[in-house]
Amino acid sequence: MASPREPVVSEPTVRQSLSELIAAGVPSYSFEFFPPKTDAGEATLWEAIRRLEPLRPTFVSVAYGAGGSTRERTLGVVKQMAYDTTLTPVGHLTAVDHSVAELRRIIGGFAAAGVRNVLALRGDPPGDPQAEWQQHPEGLAYAEQLVSLIKASGDFCVGVAAFPEKHPRSPDWDSEITHFVRKVRAGADFAITQMFFYAEDYLRLRDRVVAAGCDVPIIPGIMPVTNVGQIERFAVLSNAAFPPDLADRLHAVEDDAEAVRQIGVEAATALCERLLAEGVPGLHFITLNRSTASLEIFERLGLAGARSRP
Repeated sequence: MASPREPVVSEPTVRQSLSELIAAGVPSYSFEFFPPKTDAGEATLWEAIRRLEPLRPTFVSVAYGAGGSTRERTLGVVKQMAYDTTLTPVGHLTAVDHSVAELRRIIGGFAAAGVRNVLALRGDPPGDPQAEWQQHPEGLAYAEQLVSLIKASGDFCVGVAAFPEKHPRSPDWDSEITHFVRKVRAGADFAITQMFFYAEDYLRLRDRVVAAGCDVPIIPGIMPVTNVGQIERFAVLSNAAFPPDLADRLHAVEDDAEAVRQIGVEAATALCERLLAEGVPGLHFITLNRSTASLEIFERLGLAGARSRP
């Protein structure tokens, strides 16, 4: 196979907008990858992509490093997905450390590759995600402004982030919901949540958004536990409460990678089953560029043979 960064055909495949796919009336199933920093990491990423592609997910997304630290690799992976796979790619785009001119160029790069689905995020400060957020002097201050910019740049379907346990920088829930609704009013077509472990947190967020007169689809973000220390660090950074009983079970076997993965798969499957029973619009699996856990969850949910998109 050709290098993942070199398109092997002259034109990208034309794909449906996510607005159409999500509105099809059946739950969407999707996967999130992060851009690799090395060639070896890129090989691992493409191995995971090829293993998950036969599941025919509704879409796949590629994250964007803080401050644009992985910008070129993000663009490269997204473009290659558009050219060389049957997948519908979603490119992440953050406002942090970018001028409006730079953002327009990146948006144009997505459009040139036939990528019409973008997840618009304000983004964390580079280096320290918990540091004070600084607006680029020629950039944007809020995700809602990035949504407006993308929408004004062409025929794009735009997603935004949602936070089941409130964004760490939000002072209260009223502020949290106000900011979320503003993103939707700016043109957001759907939302994907940060990772969480309690279904009730997602359900309360959904109820608050509906009560605010907003009916945008909010897709739960699911991160199966495959590494105890890693997931606990992610939970702190994303303000996600980590269940004490799950933590105890994982720490009891933390030196056994297979046992950790099995417990993680079991917990994620139970969460997905509860969410599907509550009528969620889909499930978005944060893979960390590994496919095994997501494949197992699909099998346990009885989804492995399902045709999740046309």
